[in-house]
Amino acid sequence: MTENRDWLNWAIGRIEADYNRSADTHLIPLSLPALAAIAIYLKDESSHPTGSLKHRLARSLFLYALCNGWIAQGMTIVEASSGSTAVSEAYFARMLGLPFVAVVPASTACEKIAAIEALGGRCHKVADGGQVYGEAARLAEDLGGHYMDQFTYAERATDWRGNNNIAESIFAQMAREPTPIPTWIVTGAGTGGTSATLGRYVRYHCHATRICVADPAGSVFHRHWTNPAVTTASGVPCRVEGIGRPRVEPSFVPTVIDRMEVVEDAASIAAARALSVHLGRRVGGSTGTNLVAVARLAVELAACGQSGSIVTILCDGGERYASTYFNDGWLEAQGLADRQAEARMAGFLRDGMY
Repeated sequence: MTENRDWLNWAIGRIEADYNRSADTHLIPLSLPALAAIAIYLKDESSHPTGSLKHRLARSLFLYALCNGWIAQGMTIVEASSGSTAVSEAYFARMLGLPFVAVVPASTACEKIAAIEALGGRCHKVADGGQVYGEAARLAEDLGGHYMDQFTYAERATDWRGNNNIAESIFAQMAREPTPIPTWIVTGAGTGGTSATLGRYVRYHCHATRICVADPAGSVFHRHWTNPAVTTASGVPCRVEGIGRPRVEPSFVPTVIDRMEVVEDAASIAAARALSVHLGRRVGGSTGTNLVAVARLAVELAACGQSGSIVTILCDGGERYASTYFNDGWLEAQGLADRQAEARMAGFLRDGMY
């Protein structure tokens, strides 16, 4: 028992030391002269060591599991993931000398697979994305390991009251801006953990900020938000990796969300491509989903003669999608190419119209 407690103390110390070496992610103002009364900011989570918003989640999940006594020295860590969470968990597993297996849909971008493997993880592919949960649980049991289960524990592993979660970071960085309390914060939902953290935080601190979740059209989350009796979605699956789910995940908390914006997959990818040109660097598809919702909100505020600020999340970099979202041939083959939507978003970034 003492030996395991010594290892536990070492493991937590390793994660905390890594955090102490890391700077916070940047909050980037998005210049839109045509909408001078509305300030838009991108919280750039791609600058984490593992390149995405999921770095925060992976760190919290490891600390939560360690402090609950669920992980022991040498234990195999298993996760169900579409890629980014697995990349980040592979990073922390390697840091602690733990084997890591990611159960991923077979459609996961090859760049994400390569990133998981480069960090020492092993990928176990399943044909149907809905199979990842059961397969991850089975593998963990067979290997005598621990199933991290981000979809259940995302909302409880993060301390929404503070401890440098993403909400606390956003408000601290906004403190000296012209409109320091955002009118809206826009995020996607994969586990639901980020929207839960943001929604709880603004209520805890009595901020007037409202939370908008941008959700792929094929996802169940917007349906469940409108009608709690709806808990699954069938049909065309979401093509934007990292957000949108076919079932309502345990970490999704609809009661802290003020608005849902439904975004077609082709529009998300088109927006990501347009923003990439505007910024001079590539961003991922879920950032495009967020940007579509931001554009709708900004135009709506302007039409009402209102001023304010909108913060959204730049979830990850586009280099992970070079073979998919930024490959014209792939887009055409998948029926996801939408030049009109791409031009429309470029127009918003240029002249504030959408």
